[in-house]
Order: sequence, then structure tokens, then C-alpha cells
Amino acid sequence: MKFILGKKENMMEFFAEDGKVIPVTIISAGPVKVMRVFEKEKDGYNAVQVGYGEQKKTRVNRATLGQTKGEAFQALKEFRLKLSDKSESKEGDTIDVSIFAEGDKLQISGISKGKGFQGVVKRHGFHGGPRSHGQKHSEREPGSIGGGLRTHVPKGMRMAGRMGSDRITQKNLKVVMINKENNLILVKGAIPGKRGTLVEIISR
Repeated sequence: MKFILGKKENMMEFFAEDGKVIPVTIISAGPVKVMRVFEKEKDGYNAVQVGYGEQKKTRVNRATLGQTKGEAFQALKEFRLKLSDKSESKEGDTIDVSIFAEGDKLQISGISKGKGFQGVVKRHGFHGGPRSHGQKHSEREPGSIGGGLRTHVPKGMRMAGRMGSDRITQKNLKVVMINKENNLILVKGAIPGKRGTLVEIISR
């Protein structure tokens, strides 16, 4: 399994050699430093912990600094491996975008854009109510939330509430181009989050 951390930059048009226009997302990925390798025999599971991005030590708590042996990172993440797999990486190794190649299929996870408190039309795709029979302001109302004999709102009822800021995972995203000099990955299609969102990139 190949993995790296990065930040979403922006989207653009990419012109392929055959003249086709491909919508791509630019990701500034890595390099990341391997901080710790977890093994099944010692820790109970296989995983690799990596640190990404430079950070002031004053912005990192002492517990994290002790864990990273005094180094400060913007993000510290673990990538779980299968129990049958063992990591080829060692502590202190550096991982960059060169581990990926054009045509690879990626799985990218990140936090989606927060949209605040939204109604049922935007949040769940409700059609709203009719304007007939004297109803003037029912276009975006949720309608009935109970029943004839119920004295409570059933669990799972779709209603207005906070929307966005969820962890979203996009699968089968194709790598269009790798720019090793500038640590950039161009991925076909959109990925979750706004500009600057931290994303986890995995290729199995």
C-alpha cells in the first residue's frame, strides 16, 4: 500500500495529448517523514505514522512533541496496514509523490466544506409543499414529521440541521500527472474540502 498526506489546492483544465480536456484537482502532496512503524507482534497491529508540513513548536503540545522527538508537524497521521502486510518503510524515511505514477487509482479522504445550518430542501433534497389551496409559504417546509398515533418524532427523521464538515472518502480517482519537482499530483475529478484542506491519499 502506498500513501501520503497533502493539501487540496484548486481545480483546473488539463489538456491531454489527444486534445481532450480533463477536469483535474491539484494536490500539493508531501514530502512526509516516517515517525514510527507499528508492528503486529509488538503493538498489536501494523501501521505507519507519518508527519506532514512544518510547524512552530509553540503551536504543538508537549505530549505530541515528545511523541515526535521534538519535531513539530502540521499533521500527524497513522496509515493502517493489513495484518498480513509489513511496512517497507523505516523510521526517518521520507516519502514523496514519486511513489505514485500516472494511471494509478487513488482513494482520497478529507473533510467536506461546512455549509452551516440548512433546511430540508438543501440538506436532503426535499421538493417542498404545493402552493395550492391557500398555502402561501410552504415551498421549503419539511411537511409532517409525525403520524396519527405517534406522540414523538421517530428516530432518523430527516430534518433541518448542520450540513457539511463530514469526513468524505472518494475512491477510484485516476492520477493524470505527477510533478516531482513541485510535489504536485493532478487527479481527475473533484475531491472533498476547500482549498487548503488536509487530505489522505492511498493507493492499494
